[in-house]
Amino acid sequence: MFLSVSIGSSAALRFPLRCNAKISSPRVVAADAFPSFLPKELQTIEDPFARKLAMRIQRLPVPVRFSENPIMSSCVKPVVQSNETPVVLLHGFDSSCLEWRYVLPLLEESGIETWAIDILGWGFSDLEKLPPCDVESKRDHFYQFWKCYIRRPMTLVGPSLGSAVAIDFAVNYPEAVEKLVLIGASVYAEGTGKLATLPRAVAYAGVNLLKSFPLRLYATYLTFTNISFSTSLDWTNVGRLHCSLPWWNDATVDFMTSGGYNVAPLIGKVKQKTLIIWGENDRIISNKFAVQLHCELPDAAIRQIPHCGHLPHLERPDSTIKLIVEFVQREAKQLNPYVAPV
Repeated sequence: MFLSVSIGSSAALRFPLRCNAKISSPRVVAADAFPSFLPKELQTIEDPFARKLAMRIQRLPVPVRFSENPIMSSCVKPVVQSNETPVVLLHGFDSSCLEWRYVLPLLEESGIETWAIDILGWGFSDLEKLPPCDVESKRDHFYQFWKCYIRRPMTLVGPSLGSAVAIDFAVNYPEAVEKLVLIGASVYAEGTGKLATLPRAVAYAGVNLLKSFPLRLYATYLTFTNISFSTSLDWTNVGRLHCSLPWWNDATVDFMTSGGYNVAPLIGKVKQKTLIIWGENDRIISNKFAVQLHCELPDAAIRQIPHCGHLPHLERPDSTIKLIVEFVQREAKQLNPYVAPV
């Protein structure tokens, strides 16, 4: 179960032609406009939204207790400053902030201060002096990032395994989180399971398979409902860009052998108002888990997006943005129970 969830979470999409969200297509930029620390493979990406958001990725120093030096941590900083609650976007397992290339601009167009942050061990942070990448270290790193740069309660958004990251963080640091948005939530897996007991040599062989193009392409097929083969190729390349960084193997093995996230016992301890978003045609996480999660969270609303797979923020960003903005700006009980097809 862990493997199927994780590879699905890492796939990233191009903007679907059927989507009616009002985003003007960004100009495709020259390769030398990208930050120098991003992998050179970015030059081959066709998706103009991925290319434009990549231009905004930067690294900020984050001091942590488990490293002598600050970690230069990758993120997208907001262009909109606001006195209202900021929205902070996490990503899924083995992915990056590029997951948010469609929703982040829409949130900013709505006047919401929006951050997209790479979770420690994934994304484009500088991990040359490899820190531990277990759950505790990921949590501490994110808290120190929040303490240094955000510094006020936030609406925290987590897709797939990012939902587990969000729940873990919200329970441990409730003062930092005002609301939660959980998308296609992978929160019932018991960590990495038997993968945690693998010999390290076998674990390294496994992560090499995990980043392989054929496996990622198959994950893209499972994750989304109706995309062309040529589009799948580009989306797959976006989703595995960060795997080109030299420390990716070590960081992924460290997370795998550490045991991973097991947040099921924490769900009932979540005090924040929560919005659960699920794709009607999710083939990665069964819809029955959405219902279970809704029942177990003390204060939650659940919304289903029709004709959508595992990652609605990529496949149906227009519907996803509507739900998030309404949730941020109003009480959850005012939301319509379903989003009309577009």
